[in-house]
Amino acid sequence: MTTNITNNISHTYTPFKALLIYAKSKTEEDNHYGTNEEIYVESYDISKNGRPVNAHPLSAKESILLADILNSGQDAKNTFLKCRGIIPPNVLSINSENDGYAVWYTPPMERQLFFVERLGIPSLPAKIPAMIWKAGRESLQIFAVKGCRKPHVQSLLYHAPYFNMHPDGRVCMGSVRINIGPDTSLEDFISLWERYFFNSYFSHTIDGGSKVSVNIVQLWQEQGRTLQKFPENYLVKTGLTLQKTL
Repeated sequence: MTTNITNNISHTYTPFKALLIYAKSKTEEDNHYGTNEEIYVESYDISKNGRPVNAHPLSAKESILLADILNSGQDAKNTFLKCRGIIPPNVLSINSENDGYAVWYTPPMERQLFFVERLGIPSLPAKIPAMIWKAGRESLQIFAVKGCRKPHVQSLLYHAPYFNMHPDGRVCMGSVRINIGPDTSLEDFISLWERYFFNSYFSHTIDGGSKVSVNIVQLWQEQGRTLQKFPENYLVKTGLTLQKTL
């Protein structure tokens, strides 16, 4: 038996506008149409029988409509910046434009850290300093801050005292597979990045050095052995304030 499913389709899309883009080459020999060429956009309405009619230069109103459509498509990429409810109190900034990112804060705490065997550092819980996190869908940047209070825009940033760190705070995630889905909420986005960072193995320094004022291997051996508060006097300034990362 054949079933007519036409009435079960909830959305019908009908063409209503067509755009034709003309580009003028700089010379007859140069036939490439780059962004610096003269561009003319012609707009057509679509008739009931599906044919383009009423050709005219793209109007300002049509340009605004097109920009809104393109922007809404871009926003779909940044749904991970939307909360399920009230914005978490540790979130410092959200930028949803283009390649969006979030900035958040974590206080001093105790975390399980993992180290590759050749470093000679036991994978044990250890006290860590307060941290500033800045992450998009594919990259993570972190810094350390001193004290226990929520930072403000003029708070000084320090190099995060970990392995696998670039000088600018970017984290080398190695073979960690980052999977931030399009429907991930901001709360889960933050949780995922913290899990990716702390559940990966610290393995190496980048460019042969580390941004702490003591031997980084001995620092984490001592932290794992004593479980003492992280010694903030070992942190090294970046020359940046929090405002520079927002």
